[in-house]
Amino acid sequence: MKHLISFIINISKVVAAFGIAAGVALAFINVIARYIFESSLTWAGELTIYLFLWSTFFGAVYCFKKDAHIAVDVFLEKAPPKFKKFLILLTLFISTIYVAAIAYFGYQYVLLYIDLGEISVDLNIPLWIPYVVVPISFAFSAIVLLYKIIEVIKTPADEIKIKSEAEQTLEELDSEELLKKVHQKTGGML
Repeated sequence: MKHLISFIINISKVVAAFGIAAGVALAFINVIARYIFESSLTWAGELTIYLFLWSTFFGAVYCFKKDAHIAVDVFLEKAPPKFKKFLILLTLFISTIYVAAIAYFGYQYVLLYIDLGEISVDLNIPLWIPYVVVPISFAFSAIVLLYKIIEVIKTPADEIKIKSEAEQTLEELDSEELLKKVHQKTGGML
């Protein structure tokens, strides 16, 4: 299961990073073409939207793994350990049901678009292609959330800690790697 989660997270990071980079580059190229060469790529706007959309949805998968989604955890921090574990499991369970439902209905929506044979206006591609991001990314999110449920169930209530994304990243890095990154980011100033 750990390998599957690793695979999903790596795919999500690549798609999110590519979507943002390609979307920004395409938008920039289109602006340059419009203002300098007085002609634009008619399909660039639509493709940019799809790239940002895919980037957002796959970025959300990564955020589920890193607990980087917005959460109000003031009450959780004050709760006794067993109640905290119960609340975390309840939240994860509800979230899993929600994203699994979106994945299922997104899949149904994609099937509808395949049956209808709708084509995008500017790119001239079947519309199910950009819309397939919904069932894929939400299914990935459901798998990640299921894994998190298993992790929380296995963890004793006394050992459950709420960690920020930054704290999780620091734990993943060893001290040597952390020092290299700090040195790289600060240019050796620290």
